[in-house]
Amino acid sequence: MAHIDSLTAGIFSYLDIFTDVTNVTPATEDAPGYAALFTTVTTDVDSADIKRLPSVREFPSIGTPANIVNVPVYGQNTSSQVQGQADAPSLEVTVNYVPNDMNDFHTRIGDQVYFRFMMCDAAVTLADSIDGTITAKNTAFYFKGKIEAILVNPQLTDTTTATVTLSTQSDFFGPATL
Repeated sequence: MAHIDSLTAGIFSYLDIFTDVTNVTPATEDAPGYAALFTTVTTDVDSADIKRLPSVREFPSIGTPANIVNVPVYGQNTSSQVQGQADAPSLEVTVNYVPNDMNDFHTRIGDQVYFRFMMCDAAVTLADSIDGTITAKNTAFYFKGKIEAILVNPQLTDTTTATVTLSTQSDFFGPATL
């Protein structure tokens, strides 16, 4: 399929997690290598090593941040900018918290996993994204990291949510399309 080619809201956005990093690694550290993990390992969604984070309410910014550092210079009204080391963005995903749906993710805290953040112009099931039968236009970003924490936010007047904190251990690969 092709990349999304129109300006739309990110209504159909997904965060998929590949968990079997001890037995399978990407053939190459690039978007096609990571995409192969998510599309060729298994099509049995019930026992798959690929999980979709359920009930996402809000995603963080995804991608490679600028590698610019502001440097104050004595006597100048504004700081100068120089090239420096880019810091990985903070990745906190807010989900509507249903404890039964989050059991697999609580057990993965601290484990290295591979992530696929995918935006689509129509709804896509996890099974379709695994077996490659996506008919929706889509754009995906891949990275290696960890689920660092899941903090439950009980609410008295609204839906209970949880903040899922992710860390990155690789560059972001993408945009790519399936």
